[in-house]
Amino acid sequence: MKIAGLASNRGRNLRHIADAAPGGAELSVVLTNREQAPVLGAATERRIPTEVVERDEGESRESHERRIVERLSDYDVDLVCLDGYMRVLTDEFLDAVPTTLNVHPSLLPSFPGMDAHEQVLEAGVRTTGCTVHVVTEAVDAGPVVTQEPIPVYEDDDADSLKARVLREAEFTAYPRAVRWFAEDRVTVERDADGSPERVAVEGDVGGDFPERRFVSEERTTSLRYGENPHQDAALYVDDGCEEASVVDAEQLNPGAKGMGYNNYNDADAALDLVKEFDEPAAAVIKHTNPAGCAVGSDLADAYDRALRTDAKSAFGGIVALNRECDADTATAVADSFKEVVVAPGYTDSALDVLREKKNLRVLDVGPLGEGDDRFSERFTEKPIVGGRLVQERDRQSPTAEDLEFVTEREPTDEQVETMLFAWKTLKHVKSNGILFATGTETVGVGMGQVSRVDAVTLAAMKAEKDAEGKSAEGAVMASDAFFPFPDAVEEAADAGIEAIIQPGGSVNDEDVIAAADERDMAMAFTGSRCFRHD
Repeated sequence: MKIAGLASNRGRNLRHIADAAPGGAELSVVLTNREQAPVLGAATERRIPTEVVERDEGESRESHERRIVERLSDYDVDLVCLDGYMRVLTDEFLDAVPTTLNVHPSLLPSFPGMDAHEQVLEAGVRTTGCTVHVVTEAVDAGPVVTQEPIPVYEDDDADSLKARVLREAEFTAYPRAVRWFAEDRVTVERDADGSPERVAVEGDVGGDFPERRFVSEERTTSLRYGENPHQDAALYVDDGCEEASVVDAEQLNPGAKGMGYNNYNDADAALDLVKEFDEPAAAVIKHTNPAGCAVGSDLADAYDRALRTDAKSAFGGIVALNRECDADTATAVADSFKEVVVAPGYTDSALDVLREKKNLRVLDVGPLGEGDDRFSERFTEKPIVGGRLVQERDRQSPTAEDLEFVTEREPTDEQVETMLFAWKTLKHVKSNGILFATGTETVGVGMGQVSRVDAVTLAAMKAEKDAEGKSAEGAVMASDAFFPFPDAVEEAADAGIEAIIQPGGSVNDEDVIAAADERDMAMAFTGSRCFRHD
C-alpha cells in the first residue's frame, strides 16, 4: 500500500508510520503546505519524496486543493494520511483522492477541535486517548476506524498529556489503522450521497485472542526494589481476578519486611504448583523452581517430604501449602530460614509460631477453590520489549487412561501414580526439565538446562548429594519433552531409574524405547510436552 502523507509541522506520526511500515505500507510522498515544515527534513532522511504546495495570498481553498491533487497525481497513492495538517479539506478534494485518514488526540466525539487536551483537563475525565477516523468536510466528525485509550493522571498538564497521547496512543492506533487498510480488511460504508458513514473491519472480533487488547491495572504498591537493588519496581493488581493469588494476599506477620519483586515472583510460582493437587501438598520454591514438592497424608508430612528433597537449596526459599497451616507444619517451616510462606489460612497456634520469625512474610491467600475453580485465570502473559506474549495456561493433567505404555515392561500401579504426580510437578520446572520422584514426592530436580542429558545428570546428582533419606534407585523419571537420543535414558538407568514418563514424538522414539527395554525400564508417553520457559 502506498501512502501520501500530509503534514504542516513535524509529522511525527508520519515518521513513525514510515519507520514501522505497518502491513508493508510505504510513504510514496510527504506533502506540506509550509515551506519550512520540519517534516520535510525527516522525510528526506528517510529518502521519501517531498512536495511543498503553499497557499498563495488570496487563493481559495478549492484552488489550493486542486494544485495539491495535481501534485499528488504524479505518485502512486492508495491512502492519504493527515498528521497535523492544519487545513479543513473540502468534499471536492476528498472525492478526488483515495480514502483520507486523520488522527485526533481525544476519544471522539468527545473533545473535538484544536484544544482537545485542555478540554480533557478542564472536564476532569480520567481517560483520554486518540481516534483515527475517515476525514470528511465536517471537522473531527468522520466515521471512526480505531481508538486507543490512555489514563489521565492528577499531575498531567496539557504538555504532558499531549506527549503521552502521541507516544502511547497515536503511535499505536495510527499504524494499526494503516495496517488494516494495507491488509484490505477495511470497508468504508457510504450513504446515498457517497459520504463516509461507517467503517467495518474484517476480523476485528473478540474471542480468546482478540485483535485488540486494552489492559488496565492499578498500582497496589511500590516495591523496595526489583530483581536487583539497582532496579525500581512496583506491583499492579488486576481487580477482576477471582483466583486465589499472592497479589492481594493478607500479610499476617506485622513485623516482617515488605514483599519484594522476587518474593512475589517466587510465591506466585509456589502457589501455582500446590494448586495442582487435591490431597495435602507442600512445595518449596527457589528462584521460581521447585526445590521439592510432595503430597502427604497430612500437611506436616507433605512439607517434611518436600523439604527433604533438597533442604540445602530450600534455605531462604518460599513455602506454599494447599491446606490451612497448622502448628506442626508451622513449626517445621520455622525450623530453618524461609522468606515467605503462602497458605489458604492459618490456625492461631500456627501464627503464634510463625510470628516468632521476625522477617518471615506470612501470606494468607484465602480459599483455593476446588478442581478447575483453582485455575480460573485462563491465560498467562509475559511482557517482552515492544510487546507482550499471551498464551493459555498449561492446565493439562493426564490420567492413567491418557498414558500410552510403549515398553515391554509395563509400570506398576504405584509407578503410574508416581508418573502422574511427577508430571504435575514437572509442569512447574524450568525447561529443559527432568524430575525424579518416588511415591508422591520429589527426589531430584534438574532444571533450566540447555541439554536434556545434563538435566538428567543434574537431577541424579541432586538426588545423590542433597536428598535426605531418598534415592534415585527405583525412582520414576519425568521429562518435559521427548528424548532426541537414547543417551538420557542410559544416564537415567545408570542412576537407578526404573520407569519414565515423557511426551514421545521424537524421530528416534524406537531407539529410545529400545534403550529402555534393554535396561528393563518401563516407559509411558503422554503425547504432549510441558515446556516452561518463564
